[in-house]
Amino acid sequence: MSQAPLLPGAIQPDGCPTTLGVMGGGQLGRMFVQAAQAMGYNTAVLDPDAESPAGVIAHHHVHADYSDPAGLIRLTGLAHAITTEFENVPAAALKELAESAPVAPGAAAVSICQDRAAEKAHFTACGVPCAPYAVISSHADLDQVSASLLPGILKTARFGYDGKGQQRVKTREELLAAFNLLGGVPCVLEQMLPLQYEVSVIVARNAAGDLVHFPLQQNLHRDGILAVTQVPAPDITPAQAAQALDGAARIAAAIDYVGVLCVEFFVVDDGSRD
Repeated sequence: MSQAPLLPGAIQPDGCPTTLGVMGGGQLGRMFVQAAQAMGYNTAVLDPDAESPAGVIAHHHVHADYSDPAGLIRLTGLAHAITTEFENVPAAALKELAESAPVAPGAAAVSICQDRAAEKAHFTACGVPCAPYAVISSHADLDQVSASLLPGILKTARFGYDGKGQQRVKTREELLAAFNLLGGVPCVLEQMLPLQYEVSVIVARNAAGDLVHFPLQQNLHRDGILAVTQVPAPDITPAQAAQALDGAARIAAAIDYVGVLCVEFFVVDDGSRD
């Protein structure tokens, strides 16, 4: 697809003003729509909820499931470029959309972001250290788990967020119980680390590979949910900040990411990062 700038208010070859599409109509989608409209863009939202927060304020609301073929065709007929509100939109749908319109981030990048096991494999391939972990796809895998990973946190490979889809475990018995409680779906067991704090790196990367970043953020969680973010991060050292920025840049470049990406790092008690 052409990477020519899509300027707000411009009339495109189809005779319509520049329209930006977004898959997902939640609160983040609403923020996207509001920002786009403030810049002069028309907007189109695809979401299965007829009263989605973004859909009710967009110029166009495609009321359809994320994988609905007719809905996807309708969205590409309205939008001159398309993005996604969150990482759990089906990657296959983004791939289909990309056959008719520019889509960023792309399906390949989103498919990695949807799966913790794929994410960790990608980080490792980029030379970005992760907490020691094991992928658990079945009960048979439980017997192969190294004792060094306990105590740990068992997380579903997909769809977990804000502490959901996670269980802390100290023993093999607790690990088995947690795996069953999470439905026996593919999971990742992460070794618990002595954390000092978490930092976030937000980068924006274009199709040419140019990358910029916001100031690093330091996060405070309560009960597994983000409570306070401080910007700029008050406790991180310049060396740690440089490591985090370099890691985020490598992660984005290796999947040819286009768009805004947030990468979170743990600073542990020896000053290293996860």
